Amino acid sequence: MSFSFETSAPREETNAEKYMLREKLFGTKELHPLWVADMDIDTPAFVLEAVKKRLDHPIIGYEDVPLSAFEAQCAWMQNKHATAFDVEDMFHSHSVVASMNAAIEAFTNKGDKVIVQTPVYPPFFKSVKEHERELLLNPLKRLEDGSYTFDFEDLKSKIDADTKLLLLCSPHNPVGRVWRREELESLLEICLEHNIVVFSDEIHSDLVYAPNKHIPFASLSAAARDISLTAIGVGKTFNMAGFAMSTLAIPNKILQEKFLKIYNQIHFAQGNVLSHVAFESAYREGKAWLEDLTLHLKRNVILLEKLCSKYSHAIKMTPIEGTYLAWLDCKGMELGDRELKEFFINEAKLGLSPGLSFGRVGSGYMRLNFALSHAKMLEVIALLGNALERRFGSK
Repeated sequence: MSFSFETSAPREETNAEKYMLREKLFGTKELHPLWVADMDIDTPAFVLEAVKKRLDHPIIGYEDVPLSAFEAQCAWMQNKHATAFDVEDMFHSHSVVASMNAAIEAFTNKGDKVIVQTPVYPPFFKSVKEHERELLLNPLKRLEDGSYTFDFEDLKSKIDADTKLLLLCSPHNPVGRVWRREELESLLEICLEHNIVVFSDEIHSDLVYAPNKHIPFASLSAAARDISLTAIGVGKTFNMAGFAMSTLAIPNKILQEKFLKIYNQIHFAQGNVLSHVAFESAYREGKAWLEDLTLHLKRNVILLEKLCSKYSHAIKMTPIEGTYLAWLDCKGMELGDRELKEFFINEAKLGLSPGLSFGRVGSGYMRLNFALSHAKMLEVIALLGNALERRFGSK
């Protein structure tokens, strides 16, 4: 069975965040919102059917996450990522950000340092600051081809006895890197040497383009399992963020105990009854759908790459290995960050995420979400191409 992503359901008249906030964020509703990381692609029909079936029962009360849901996720991790987590390792959470905040509280004290590798998803900064911890910024190193890697020398020069936690983004949002085993092993070595716990945000781990392969941090070795927490879930993979259900895997029992003290204080509870069945159905039935989605997203990548190549004197696309987020180098436009945002809003009619929101090293960049139906992607390419041609001309 094959799945089509030619069109998607309209969202303008729904309560979708990316559409509802257009006027607040961009000053107009007359644009394509390409900022927040959910997809303008229909959630799989088999997930919706599972929810409908559950609604045949007229009582929606309190319910524990069924063991079968965690079993389905563990089987998915084993089959797709060759990584073994036990059901006892899994903790339900509403979101990766919620898990991250709990981890910061559990494994650091006020004044401790938390490593954040910029540019990166904005809650990495905000979560650290809101808990009155100190940000230890370890900017990624940009290579000649526009891709990024870790800057290990910078990291080693900054770590001290107060450094307790590293927030890892893998695959990386926004730069699209899928970290190689040797990169992760070097990072692991540093963390082991300095007794640093690793919170690994792997929510984009299923969205990787061949020949790249996601390596879960916990899969590196027994030592990596012992110092890591892995945040995973269905929200990005199957466009199910609205179900508000993800998981944090913690194999080490000592780390589990520390985490549980905060987890129970917050009272995460067990989530939503309908989320449980949606979550399980995605993991049990989603393999073929995801394979077709990945091919579709790769076609969108190619369309965007061709456009940027035509106007490479103005805009360059950071090589994409994973996620559905394009990190666009717009320094060739020679615009300030405010002017750059206005160009996309007023001339291209597109609402992107400004690079500065991912850290100071994001100045001159914009993040574009290309998880769109084929029809919408063609509209976006036409709008951006026309705006670039009018302003900069082709090379």
